[in-house]
Amino acid sequence: MDVKLFDFHLPKALIAQTPLANRSDSRLMIIDPRSKKMAHEQFSNLVSFLHEGDCLVLNDTRVLPARLYGVKEETGAKIEVLLLNQMEGNKWNTLVKPAKRVQEGTIIDFGEGKLKAICTAIGENGGREFEFHYEGIFYEVLDELGEMPLPPYIKKQLHDRERYQTVYAKREGSAAAPTAGLHFTKKLLDEIKAKGVHLAYVTLHVGLGTFRPVSAKTVEEHKMHAEFYQLTEGTATLINHVKKQGGRVIAVGTTTARTLETIVREKGQFKADAGWTDIFIYPGYTFKAIDGMVTNFHLPQSSLVMLVSALAGREFLMQAYETAIQSRYRFFSFGDAMLILEGSVTS
Repeated sequence: MDVKLFDFHLPKALIAQTPLANRSDSRLMIIDPRSKKMAHEQFSNLVSFLHEGDCLVLNDTRVLPARLYGVKEETGAKIEVLLLNQMEGNKWNTLVKPAKRVQEGTIIDFGEGKLKAICTAIGENGGREFEFHYEGIFYEVLDELGEMPLPPYIKKQLHDRERYQTVYAKREGSAAAPTAGLHFTKKLLDEIKAKGVHLAYVTLHVGLGTFRPVSAKTVEEHKMHAEFYQLTEGTATLINHVKKQGGRVIAVGTTTARTLETIVREKGQFKADAGWTDIFIYPGYTFKAIDGMVTNFHLPQSSLVMLVSALAGREFLMQAYETAIQSRYRFFSFGDAMLILEGSVTS
């Protein structure tokens, strides 16, 4: 399958540069793969499309302030380090700019000695393995010195770093936000619960590879990066109960969908589990875990747009994206949202 089948032209003006003042003021496009119809709503009205007994599953990962600016101890050269994932102890996989200045044994100083990193191995494409040295608690030091790792298409400064976190973010470890969840407020979550809709939480620590365009010529050639996930016993029991009662399982975001599909594919049902997933979902895939999805509008030729195409149908999704562009929806991380759910648009 040609990757170009998932390409589209997006005017730069539609790439959202800042979050809205109120999270749930985003627009919400409803698309129904069964009826092939679309509707336009405000995100605050999401509850109208959920039924009592449904289960909304959210990713409770928390984004690390993972971008660090330091200097090379030997020369004072400026170095940017982006934390990707923790390996063991104080060792992390990272991306470095400029990579050519950092070799094995190089020491980087951050915050005038508050944090130091020694390069212990060299990977590909700017990848470096670092061992960090500090006093106190690493995440507190990182919170003081680090910056939010906003995607490169966001050019404006983020003044409130909590706006790149979901209101239910709990487990630190992501290099990027699960952006579909950014639209929820505590008030909206309370309204959803009041309707009798279950809320369940999984964890998948989002890696930067999630947002990159697929570089292979064909979809089948693409290899997904691996990301850490966790599903607790309580969440597994709840979702299994919802399924048995005939409720719908609706994933908030592609990260949640990938987590749930990974577990059901491997276990045959929802079971407590933790590990690394590199599942790649694209058209032709049969969903076994979820019935619908809340998601943002994604980059052309990305694995994300391929995943949502698998759920909505590629041609219908491309039509929906064209409608969104014509209707001036806001795209990407701080943009508007889409609900993909059969039976949601009947007239």
